[in-house]
Amino acid sequence: MTRAGVARLAAAFAAGIAVLGAGGCAYLDVKQREWIFRPQRDLHAAPDSYGLKYEEVWLTVAGQTDDTHERVHGWWIPGPDAAGPTLLYLHGARWSLSNNLFRIQRLHRMGFSVLAIDYRGFGRSDGELPSEEQAYADAQAAWEHVRLLEPDPRRRFAYGHSLGSAVAIDLATRNGDVAGLIVESSFTSIRDMAEAMGYGNYPIGLVLTQHFDSLAKMNKVAAPVLFVHGASDRYVPPAMSEQLFAAAREPKRLVLVKDAGHSNAMWVAFEQYQAAVRDFLVVVARSAAPVRPASAAAGQGG
Repeated sequence: MTRAGVARLAAAFAAGIAVLGAGGCAYLDVKQREWIFRPQRDLHAAPDSYGLKYEEVWLTVAGQTDDTHERVHGWWIPGPDAAGPTLLYLHGARWSLSNNLFRIQRLHRMGFSVLAIDYRGFGRSDGELPSEEQAYADAQAAWEHVRLLEPDPRRRFAYGHSLGSAVAIDLATRNGDVAGLIVESSFTSIRDMAEAMGYGNYPIGLVLTQHFDSLAKMNKVAAPVLFVHGASDRYVPPAMSEQLFAAAREPKRLVLVKDAGHSNAMWVAFEQYQAAVRDFLVVVARSAAPVRPASAAAGQGG
């Protein structure tokens, strides 16, 4: 969610309010979704461009009506170690998976198997214009696929960047088998973003249809959380990650990366990032509840 996007969103509120009697609510909803997501179809590169072996993944989700279905496209990239952790990658606004490959490749270098998806309206996925609820549904379908790929819940992780962080946080509130959550360049809510960029004079709260209110959900996340934010982020104030960190349950950690902006923390400080993830995996392993073998659990009826 960039400054330009919020500026256009705020301008749309004034126009939409002026025509509320003639479909202004629908206008506002469409404009919010357009300027928050700005979906791109461009898919100019695949994981093999980075030397990564992968498989195409197609997930079926509910369509616009009860009797229709749509497809979500993704990539499954097995990790360097079959016994290593598996991570669901949820990207941010505007860019499709191709523009996220550098970050996906670095997470793979950290030892993760990665399932990465494009929300509907992005890349090769079906649909035209995503919504908040559709993005949550797409992430849920992907998480259910992660369960098939990784049977051990202690090795299932979710990662989100920017807007994807809000999707990942929501996912973790709905699924108790997220072993650990990594969120980068997170914002607290769309309303807070608009206010932080100087548009608090608009009646934004009255007409928002897309909320992405991560701050309200943060204390509902039971999984350990690693927050990462570029200290020089010009789009999302690092203070928002600090607010989310304060609201999160233990165990948690916040890493502010010096000289990093909104999208390049892994590039600017890969070794620092990797060390933080390595430590995080240890914390997750220590905090994870032991998983009983199915045979033992079955024998304890009563």
